[in-house]
Amino acid sequence: MSQHSPDLPPELLPLAQMPWLKRLAARFFGHGLTRLRAQHRASWLHGQADGFRSGHAAGFDYGFGEGKAEGLEEGRQVLLIRDSRSTEHPPPKVDDLLFDDWRLPVTAELKKRVKADVARRLPTDEQPSSAQWKMIFSDTPTTSVIAGAGAGKSTTLVLRVVLLSQYLGFELDSMTVVTFTRESRKDFIEKLVAVFALWGRTISLKEARDLVRTFHSRLLPMVRSLPGFERLQAFETLSHRTGADDDDTQGNPFDLRINDAQRQQLNACYHKLYQRDERFRELIKPLSLHALQLKALERDHPDVQKRVAVTELAAQRDEALCDAIEDLWFRAGAWPIKGIEPKRQVFEINGSRFYCHGYSQSLDAWVMLGFDPRENSQLSRPGAKLSLRAEWAVKRTLFQAFSRKPLIWLDSYEDSKRVMTSLAGNASSGPGFDYRVKGELSSAPLLDCFVSAAGFIENLGLDVPDAVGKMCFAQDDPDRYFFEALSRFWRAFEDHLLDQSPPVMTYNRMFALFSEHSPENFKLLDDTLLRPLSHLMIDEFQDVSPQIVSWIRASLDEVRRRGPAMHVGRGAQRSSLLCVGDDWQSIYGWRGSSPSFFMGFDKQFPSPATTRVMLTENYRSHQYIIDAAEHIVRSAQSIPGKKAKASGKPRVPNPVTVLDRDDEGLARRLEEHYRNGDSILMLYRKSSDKSLMEKNISQIVNVDSSLPYPQRRLRQMTYHSAKGLQADAVFLLGDCQHLTRSPYKNQVYRMAGLGQKGDIEPYDTAQKDEVLRLAYVGITRAIQHCYWYVDSQEGQAVNAPKASDRIGAGKPFFLDHRRARG
Repeated sequence: MSQHSPDLPPELLPLAQMPWLKRLAARFFGHGLTRLRAQHRASWLHGQADGFRSGHAAGFDYGFGEGKAEGLEEGRQVLLIRDSRSTEHPPPKVDDLLFDDWRLPVTAELKKRVKADVARRLPTDEQPSSAQWKMIFSDTPTTSVIAGAGAGKSTTLVLRVVLLSQYLGFELDSMTVVTFTRESRKDFIEKLVAVFALWGRTISLKEARDLVRTFHSRLLPMVRSLPGFERLQAFETLSHRTGADDDDTQGNPFDLRINDAQRQQLNACYHKLYQRDERFRELIKPLSLHALQLKALERDHPDVQKRVAVTELAAQRDEALCDAIEDLWFRAGAWPIKGIEPKRQVFEINGSRFYCHGYSQSLDAWVMLGFDPRENSQLSRPGAKLSLRAEWAVKRTLFQAFSRKPLIWLDSYEDSKRVMTSLAGNASSGPGFDYRVKGELSSAPLLDCFVSAAGFIENLGLDVPDAVGKMCFAQDDPDRYFFEALSRFWRAFEDHLLDQSPPVMTYNRMFALFSEHSPENFKLLDDTLLRPLSHLMIDEFQDVSPQIVSWIRASLDEVRRRGPAMHVGRGAQRSSLLCVGDDWQSIYGWRGSSPSFFMGFDKQFPSPATTRVMLTENYRSHQYIIDAAEHIVRSAQSIPGKKAKASGKPRVPNPVTVLDRDDEGLARRLEEHYRNGDSILMLYRKSSDKSLMEKNISQIVNVDSSLPYPQRRLRQMTYHSAKGLQADAVFLLGDCQHLTRSPYKNQVYRMAGLGQKGDIEPYDTAQKDEVLRLAYVGITRAIQHCYWYVDSQEGQAVNAPKASDRIGAGKPFFLDHRRARG
């Protein structure tokens, strides 16, 4: 049965649905109309109704179909747009930040009050610049401050402490200001006490010393809090003195010079290891042979060319020379040597016969006795034209150039004692010989070399045995024996130190205990040991090592992990880090430091927000000093956009004067400045240069050293030691030059991830930049005058990069008087 729409008008409803009487009447009238051939109303109505019904049905079906399709499509699109559900299930992100997302409550009103107080309490010439105020008021969790030479960073850092303590109510025991050396720490403490006094607050010396620390003095209490280490001593500060203050011994823990107490421990460990470890004994043998063996000399060396002409004459007198030399050694009680068989062996040099004095079976090497330097240099054989010393020098040169057999040449009676100890296996006094690792400038006692190499590796955050296991050396390279021996010795030495009473540990081992690789150790620390690291301010940050950076990151991570419970009832909450540095003054790469951590500060110390400040005003030097120093260092990799300007009233600029090495001329100029009342710094690269100069300026040295310390105006030191100092006139003696290549340091640099990707010599590359930075440090010590005395080309290593190569020709800030430059 078909369905009809209820919306049809009544007159169009089908007859079947009409009342019965109406249906009957409709039929009657319909038949009549049909007969009259008039309209058949019923048919018309039926047709109209059927047409409407069929059209409506068709339209309804079509419209419904189209509408339904369109509606479904629109509905599907709306559903797709609104349904953002993903079929994937990613995990939550990891919060790897070291700091909470917070800000110091430094309001505009507070800034105004602090500035007014500073203006009232500090002299006009000590008022902070706008950049310095930015550093003082930084409210972000991290702040990096690029502070060039003479930027006045110390006073600014003190005012930062004043802000945190006096105005924000932070407790002093929630902060640490880190300096690198004992001298810089002492200066900062004095300035801190003086500035706080201007605010009417008395800071005791103990409070100031607890606040201003070196990294090492902050670390030591952490380790001493561990069970069994309450009386732990640091190897670097080990001394026979009793009652030494750990804080006062923190001169420069990186610059380790072995003292008697330290050497005693080194020798004792060496003796025990030598006795029990067969492999260690096997490794020492080739090292001692290499160390004692006569070093080869190129045949085109001038000394060889000069002496090769008298080879035959030297051979004719050689047996008599051997007799005379042996007599001297015998009378000195240095010959014969136990373990060396007195035995003359013939050597042929260019067809001529020469003799040696003995043979060591244990070393499988022939032994030659030399002329002890303490003997009278004028001694000679009867009737001889040359002295014994001169005859011996000719023979030595010929053997260096033309003999390729293993040959031990003992230059002194002292050498014989050390060799005798070594051959006898009595290692209680140490190995008894010096060694030079490739890349080092000079040889040193073997155990000193061990300490130096291990320190460098550990400063880079590496474990010595692990690093050695990844090294690679040529088959005939004695350094491969050195580093295998170092690996065995260093592990044994660390154990030996811990066995002492009280126990002893190196600082690098302490840092490793609380590095990112040992987070579980932090759980053993009390809050009182970590709280001082909550608000950490570090000066000279460009000189940090990877080992220290790892300790800082791990400490800050633990401070954040402990959260609000660590700060209950305290004014100082959460944590912050402010680092001040100058990558152009990074000059300690040779001990494992790197400016890369400061240059990549944001990456090293991830934070929700950081403030970057650049202090470009120089309050020390005039513009020519600044420009000359920056011109030298400009090609070194550095933070971009650095350009300092002299602050204050313009001064008459004196160009940096560059001269050929002239010790007498330097002395005359230095004396002139001293008479004029100037303060003077004389900086040198080698200690031998200092000795040479003191002969020329001895009168001034004597006068100045007789004065009370505050009145002294002459200081002599190395370039490295001059960091942080200044003088009216600075005298630079010697060039800054990268002289060697260091295969082992290049390898461990790559292991530590330092240097550019693909650089196979990253350490040497870094050192080429560092010599430029060293010259920058030297020049920027000057307030008014700087004189640079450079060695002649003949006195310098060929093709070795040097800072003086960067002196700008024709630049107004350089006055180049060197003859070689015209």
